[in-house]
Amino acid sequence: MTVLPTDDEQSAVSKVHGGIVLGIESTCDETAAAVIQDGKLVSNVVASSMLEHARYGGVIPEIASRAHAESFVPVVSQALADANLDLSQIDAIAVSAGPGLAGCLAVGVSGAKSLAWAAGKPIFGINHVIGHIAVTQLQFGAFPEDTLALIVSGGHTSLLHVRDVARHVDVVGTTLDDAAGECFDKIARLLGFPYPGGPHIDRHARTGNPHAIRVPKGLTQGKSAAKHPYDFSFSGVKTAVARWIESEEAAGHTIPVDDVCASLADSVADVLAEKAMAGCAQYASDTLIVGGGFSANSQLREKLLQVGKREGVQVRIPKIALCTDNGAMVAMLGSNLLEAGIKPSSSDFPINSAMPLTQIVMP
Repeated sequence: MTVLPTDDEQSAVSKVHGGIVLGIESTCDETAAAVIQDGKLVSNVVASSMLEHARYGGVIPEIASRAHAESFVPVVSQALADANLDLSQIDAIAVSAGPGLAGCLAVGVSGAKSLAWAAGKPIFGINHVIGHIAVTQLQFGAFPEDTLALIVSGGHTSLLHVRDVARHVDVVGTTLDDAAGECFDKIARLLGFPYPGGPHIDRHARTGNPHAIRVPKGLTQGKSAAKHPYDFSFSGVKTAVARWIESEEAAGHTIPVDDVCASLADSVADVLAEKAMAGCAQYASDTLIVGGGFSANSQLREKLLQVGKREGVQVRIPKIALCTDNGAMVAMLGSNLLEAGIKPSSSDFPINSAMPLTQIVMP
């Protein structure tokens, strides 16, 4: 699958990045590669193994790793071909070094290192989550000062303060237990939806009543809110909705699936939007960047735009193709690092499945 920005989106990009960067992504179930040239996306190829995991109800690391090994060469070759370039014309290679599934990371990093060694090119082992921030530049241009970023995915729900995407990112808030995407997937399983459950909840929520069921909003009340003003907790949300479904089933009642989905989606979107806006107020930021696979959720996108308009905050949510894992986000962060003159990673840098969000690139 090849996805490129429209002419209008491309014209919005400030041409502040130089060089040609090949980006490679393999943190979970997508094998992806893309080429950024002078700050513009010229190719973007994604191969997903999602359907292979559906029968198990979640990603199986061994299956995902094998899929990466099979797809690596075809995907990278296609990305270079689509860009009308060969490896010798690339200025640098960027690859996701973490966080992610260890076996999947190992495939991508070892492949990228082989390419870098063979072509004599510098390599950047980048933080996959920070890539979700960097990719928004392709659609919206350079970051203003004191930008806040909300990253929402299957495994991460984080609020970050971006001082310099190539040099300095601070963690403002993070997930204390289940991330938003994990919460959705677990409730989706109870409702009988196949993996991945998020898109099914999204679709059913559009026709449901968001106020039909009372769903708790974690860390938004009392002492817990005061102690964790920007942190996120969706474990209690998951448990409350699961117990409600189980009690209704035990009583012989039909589950109002659309209403359950709408109530869950509205509660989660409310928490994410309000905490993100509180963070913007704390850091005097009038720009919020949103990234990660869960940011494709239509209820969240609508809520963030609505609350952002109310608070005078510009909410930058990229198009769906740039929300999910892709090579463009890796290449874009690599382009940022190259332009900033950041030293490339050493040839023997390790993977780090728990790479901290304050670490942008491997030394």
